[in-house]
Amino acid sequence: MKYFSFIKIEHTLFGLPLIYSGVLLGMHGHVPGPGLLLLVLGAATGARTVAFALNRIIDRHIDARNPRTADRDLPSGRMTLTEGFGVLAAGLMLYFGSAWLISMFCFMLSPIPLAVFIVYPTMKRYTPLSHFGVGLGLAMGPLGGWFAVSPSLDGLFTPALLSLFTLFWGAGFDIIYATLDEAFDRKECLYSFPARFGRRDALRFSAVFHVIAFVLLAVLFVQSILSLLALPLLLLTGYLLYLEQRKASDVELAFFKINAAAAFAVFLMILVGVRA
Repeated sequence: MKYFSFIKIEHTLFGLPLIYSGVLLGMHGHVPGPGLLLLVLGAATGARTVAFALNRIIDRHIDARNPRTADRDLPSGRMTLTEGFGVLAAGLMLYFGSAWLISMFCFMLSPIPLAVFIVYPTMKRYTPLSHFGVGLGLAMGPLGGWFAVSPSLDGLFTPALLSLFTLFWGAGFDIIYATLDEAFDRKECLYSFPARFGRRDALRFSAVFHVIAFVLLAVLFVQSILSLLALPLLLLTGYLLYLEQRKASDVELAFFKINAAAAFAVFLMILVGVRA
């Protein structure tokens, strides 16, 4: 369906495992009911829908000029702008409704990710730090999962480590994805690491960010998990980050498949660690 294509529903595979990782870290021995877990899924789906709809609407004119993206739903005319705003409205209702039903605490915090979703699609017009906008959007997820089951600011260091991992992981893989548009971004005077520094140096930055991400994950492991059963999954995550850098020339493999595997490896690491 064109609506699923418009919001790239399959990209949820990156963020959802990290959101539920935040849930696991925030349980403190109390297993949430299925209703709450479904509300978290609803909030995550709504937020993902809003983020992608805003990105596609804000970038529709740039997408139309880019041969790689000209066939997307809005530039190609398969979807009207009114339909795009309809998808955005549906995502907002699902997101706010789910946050309201989770807790008043979550509902009060719910506008914060939306501010990130509005700002980051515009960042490529004035700063190469736009990759961190993508990472920050993803990094809100683990905190949201934590707050869903632990609605307070107490003990925030633990989920903050997971969010910081997500921030640098997301910025790193967004640089890899941006290599597809290096020439176009430079022509259009858009800011990205590949356009600003060239592909080779941009990928070096990506590798550094992924090293930082792994160090943060290792600190989280030592601080909150420290389980021999979970250790292989920590090492697997590190290997997948390394493999993503090695396979950066194959963006389909590195960005979509390896990233999804890394997200689930982190989730399983935390799940095993919490249950151990």
